[in-house]
Amino acid sequence: MASIDLTNVLDKAWADKSLPEIMAAPVAALKGISDRTGELLNEALGIKTVADLANLPYARAAQALAELHAAGK
Repeated sequence: MASIDLTNVLDKAWADKSLPEIMAAPVAALKGISDRTGELLNEALGIKTVADLANLPYARAAQALAELHAAGK
């Protein structure tokens, strides 16, 4: 099972929320993503929530390629 320190990846306002709440949160809940960046992600790719970002096919493909690359080193 994967674990993560939520304080390292979420804005402080979201660090104490439940996982379902976090997944339904706007992408700006992620540390380093501003409200404006969230708006741009929505305009460009239709990403509104953390779940949308996590399930983005382009991100999944890029992650798979990165894992293949790392395994080949």
